[in-house]
Amino acid sequence: MLSAKDRGLRPDHTGQMSPQQSLVVITEQARAAALVAAESARVRVSDEGSLAGLLEIEQLFNTVWLLPPGESAMPSELLRSISHAGCNVTAARDQTGRLVGAAAAIVTPKSASMYSLIAGVLPGISDRGVGFALKQHQRAWGLARDLTEMTWTFDPLVSRNARFNLSKLGACASEYAIDFYGPMQGDMNANDESDRLVAVWPLTSAESVACSENRPTPVDRPSHSPSDVLREGPDGDPVLVAAADSLWCRVPTDIVALRAQNSQLAAEWRRSIRSIFTDVFASGQIARGVSRDGWYRLSPGGTA
Repeated sequence: MLSAKDRGLRPDHTGQMSPQQSLVVITEQARAAALVAAESARVRVSDEGSLAGLLEIEQLFNTVWLLPPGESAMPSELLRSISHAGCNVTAARDQTGRLVGAAAAIVTPKSASMYSLIAGVLPGISDRGVGFALKQHQRAWGLARDLTEMTWTFDPLVSRNARFNLSKLGACASEYAIDFYGPMQGDMNANDESDRLVAVWPLTSAESVACSENRPTPVDRPSHSPSDVLREGPDGDPVLVAAADSLWCRVPTDIVALRAQNSQLAAEWRRSIRSIFTDVFASGQIARGVSRDGWYRLSPGGTA
């Protein structure tokens, strides 16, 4: 596959594709990147609209979110309506036809944006790139319909998801929503408050194109001195530092395990990160990446 550079896709001074570059060309790039991502993950990714397929997707989501019998993360009836309305329901199946991942998104009225409602991959195969293949399929799906942005929410304490969203896909965030869904049930959420970051994914940006071709910008937290530490976390170690012209905010390595082991400490982390993000976002900072060891990089300027 030709890279964005080979195709002549170069960003202008804002980091976006120049106005002269055709959305048709970018859509072609997105389709090609989605196919490569699916092949790399050894899955077939496609739109799903059959009732049988949607019932499978509902069960997969319930498995991923560890929900008890009788509860549903996304009922098949709702998935059926989303698909029937012409919105996006995506399924990823392995070579045997087994459903291993799924996602759903709706189109925001009177805008060029789509909203991702849910996405999940079966436990045990998250390192295969199935989630990446799902999102690249959604990116191509949106661009084919003249949609140039996708938004969704995610738990800022789940560092693995945060890194995937901001570093692997090229999304960014500058909005913190407190207790967005109200109290959350299930073993994964352990009745924690549902604070969320709002991810904004510009589908045509140079960063998103590079990420789709597995060329993300590396995010590595630089070393810092004691004088760089602005706040300490619930564990007594630095949680907010200033280094290399950016702010860096640390979240737990595995908040899901921490909730199960020590719900009080997990709640302290929630309050600490809530305070930090609301303050830094109010000052004009934007979260643009997450390091492998769970540090958010926050830098000033522009909008998410």
